Amino acid sequence: MANQTIITEFILLGLSSDPQLQVFLFLFFLIIFSVTLLGNATIIVVIRMEAGLQSPMFFFLSHLAFVDICYSSVTLPKMLENFIAKNTTISQRGCIAQIFFFFQSACAEVFILSAMAFDRYVAICDPLRYSTIMKKTACRQLVGGSWSMGFLYAMVNALPLVNAQFCGNNKISHYSCELPSLLPLSCSDPLSNYVVLLITVLVFGLSSFLLTLVSYIRIIPTILKIRSGEGRSKAFSTCSSHLIVVCLFYSAAFFRYMKPSSESLIELDKVVSIQYSILTPLLNPIIYSLKNNEIKTALGKRFGNFRFLK
Repeated sequence: MANQTIITEFILLGLSSDPQLQVFLFLFFLIIFSVTLLGNATIIVVIRMEAGLQSPMFFFLSHLAFVDICYSSVTLPKMLENFIAKNTTISQRGCIAQIFFFFQSACAEVFILSAMAFDRYVAICDPLRYSTIMKKTACRQLVGGSWSMGFLYAMVNALPLVNAQFCGNNKISHYSCELPSLLPLSCSDPLSNYVVLLITVLVFGLSSFLLTLVSYIRIIPTILKIRSGEGRSKAFSTCSSHLIVVCLFYSAAFFRYMKPSSESLIELDKVVSIQYSILTPLLNPIIYSLKNNEIKTALGKRFGNFRFLK
């Protein structure tokens, strides 16, 4: 190791080295980023402005939209810069910072999704005590707890990287700094980092997933017992949009972080990573807008009669 040069910056190889394809990818992901910011910001503004959208469900939805703005802003600006820049390097500190904020946003997102599932559980399974349980204070505590869990998850995984040394190869076969792509470049044995990552993914990821799963195990039988077809349809519509978001996020994230590293799966890793880090923040406002009548009505009221939302 004494003869090896210590690395202070990394080269992000990105999605493609073809200049013409990079121009297309830049425009494509620029549109995605713009729509993501606009869609989530619209959800936040509409919920804050509409008196009829001040329930806990929409409180959580507005915070999910804010998390999605933060989440997509961690990686996409640097990715867009690299498409048109000749120099695609990122400093070691910049790389660690990207990992930290990525983990914080991702973890906050899954726990807010769990809070939303709990909110639906109380609303459907225990409606008489809903206003008592889901008070503003409780909702704020759930959101604050989500961000706190995200901070803890990010600190545990990113802090050890501050004193880590990297040498030899400085090329990251990815479009952003992600821990599974960075650790193989470490001079020392990264086994402890992998163990911490595995444990934290299981503890934080599975705990939030199980909270969501248990909520829906209780919700679905209750919905099936609803006699009113309209009431049953409304409950299914609200819950199905949430389940779509949860399934899209967890399936891709668990595949990326729980599978063994493999050179042969690098391209697949990039595709899966695009799903949970770029497409999920884009799809969340679209899914909730299309599946929620209150949101569609509020959007129509504020921005005109959008026929495609009906």
